[in-house]
Amino acid sequence: MRNAGASVNPPTDPFEGVPLPSNPVPPGAREPRLPPAGRQPGPSRNGSRLPPGVSSDIFGPTGLGGSSGPGRGSPVIPPAADPPQPWQMPPPPERPSPRDEPTLVPGGDGGFPRPEGSRFEEPPPRSRKGRRIFLIVLAVLFVAGLVYAVPAVVMSGKVLPGTTVRGVDIGGLTVTEAADELRERLSAVAAEEMTLLAAGKRFALDPDKAGLEFDVVATINQAPSGFPGPGQVWRALTGTTELDPEVSSDRETLNGAVDDLARKIDLKVREGSVTFKGVEPVVVTPRDGRELEREAAVAAIEDAFLGPAREVRLPVSVIKPKASAAAVRKAAAGASGALSGPVTLTSSGRQVLLPVETLAAHLSFEPDASGDMRPVFDARSAVASVEKGLIDPATAPRDPTFRIVGGEPRLVPGRKGKGIDDERLATDVAEMVRRDGERTIPVALTTVQPRMSDAEARGLGIKERISQFTTFYDCCPPRVTNIKTIARLLDGYLVKPGETFSLNEIVGRRDTARGFVPAPMIEGGRLVDSVGGGISQFATTMYNAVFFGGLEDVQHVAHEFYIPRYPAGRESTVSWPQPDFRWKNDSPYGVLVKTAADDRGVTVAFWSTKRYEIESISSERYNVTPFENATDTGPDCIEMIGQQGFTIDVWRIFKQDGKEIKRVKKTTIYKPETNLRCS
Repeated sequence: MRNAGASVNPPTDPFEGVPLPSNPVPPGAREPRLPPAGRQPGPSRNGSRLPPGVSSDIFGPTGLGGSSGPGRGSPVIPPAADPPQPWQMPPPPERPSPRDEPTLVPGGDGGFPRPEGSRFEEPPPRSRKGRRIFLIVLAVLFVAGLVYAVPAVVMSGKVLPGTTVRGVDIGGLTVTEAADELRERLSAVAAEEMTLLAAGKRFALDPDKAGLEFDVVATINQAPSGFPGPGQVWRALTGTTELDPEVSSDRETLNGAVDDLARKIDLKVREGSVTFKGVEPVVVTPRDGRELEREAAVAAIEDAFLGPAREVRLPVSVIKPKASAAAVRKAAAGASGALSGPVTLTSSGRQVLLPVETLAAHLSFEPDASGDMRPVFDARSAVASVEKGLIDPATAPRDPTFRIVGGEPRLVPGRKGKGIDDERLATDVAEMVRRDGERTIPVALTTVQPRMSDAEARGLGIKERISQFTTFYDCCPPRVTNIKTIARLLDGYLVKPGETFSLNEIVGRRDTARGFVPAPMIEGGRLVDSVGGGISQFATTMYNAVFFGGLEDVQHVAHEFYIPRYPAGRESTVSWPQPDFRWKNDSPYGVLVKTAADDRGVTVAFWSTKRYEIESISSERYNVTPFENATDTGPDCIEMIGQQGFTIDVWRIFKQDGKEIKRVKKTTIYKPETNLRCS
């Protein structure tokens, strides 16, 4: 085996087995050093370490060898070297005991671990750099901590510096101090009136009356006042924090204030229409409407209160009419064809005429979904005066009513019967107007139910008289005939709860077919004859029954001049088609109208369930103006007795069990009546 160690064959050269010294001494050099103290040479013959059979003389006179020590010239034999190896192998490391095993540190020489703590250990350059960075970071964090902690401790428990509310600096104050400062500085601002802009107008709003209040506590709560965080300290040291003032509002009060504003701002859209005055078309031009957006207005007012804006613009919606002004004018131009003559209604060999005046009084034009104007005909009211000419009275329907027997109302049952199909007639007349077609229209008859059933009439609470009024006249001019006629037509009429009574709608146009006659009425400041003249006295009598019955007055128009036979400030005129007389049954009970008229006067009584005791109080007459005298020589002249003009106030006082509930004031202005003489 050649590579397992020294050769087993003896050398031929006697010096071949002797290793040369690691540091040979050249001739003439100084003696080599002695081995270090404590290190003894190995055993040798005659004090030398030469191999057996080798004489020390082979080294020559070098002075080496011997055992007498340095300085004596004794030769020193170098220690024998280990047998040479074909290649160098590191010696196997000794395995120390677990107790003595050193800590290994990576990165030793030659790629081997080195015992930790060795005096030869030196940290690598990268480790030294990381340590320096660590120390620098630690120092920076320490300084930063001091920079944060010192001001944070100072700011703790107070509002952060740089905090303002509406320009008021509250930084560095305690919560209580900040609240006092805001109350003192902003109380005057909170009390200032707000200016609101809407529909091109300015409106003033008192915040206190509108339920708005500066909420100081909620405002302060927005500002942190505990131990501040780093971000808060940074903001406090480098900038400012502007807090919005918080507002509390009484929503019910604020909504009420906005509703009051809406009544001043809102404008109802006016749709275009075409009606008739006599037989002349009257055009109502359409107009845009507007409406305050209430919820958005409330939000805008709350946001602007205590804000920088001096004026607040409120949102207003514009409401467009359905039809344009051009469409209305076009409808008016075509309406003249509809009034070229009367309309003939026919049924089963019978026929009646709808006069042009009746047609005009119940015809109108209204906008439709397409933006055009369509004709609308009120057939029910229009045929009220002529229906009997087409229907056998024995087969006509009859509404239930009551008659008074012994001071108590007793039910008179109603019945169904034959009547004009007013819906079909309305469609036929509208189509005739649209196409300017045939003016003779066959009328369809249908079964007509009474307005209410007998059971419904029994449940109306008709049990006692709640009011009654009588007016008087002299017998017996033509006007008395008209008063008796309208009293007969309305006797026993039932007004349902919530229903509005319209005299013109129920009676219709006054005509001779039902017994009305020409009689004087006031028109244009003069008395003129007209069919149905004089029935204003019936309207005045009914108005007073409404007044003392505690029912709602919807529309009544006083006479232009004061007429002594009527109570001043408590009277009403009526004409066809306007002015109308209307009132509403605002009670939960039905109202039975009972009338009676003779040659001396007319009485209207209401039967229902009594709710109020009504008292009337009138003021003295004031703003009195004298009348003028005039003379007329025309053939149609009707003399007039001069009356002074004046103004009067009338209060209607509502009571229950003798206690006043409410009172309503009505002011009436009368013009002076000319003292007219005819010659």
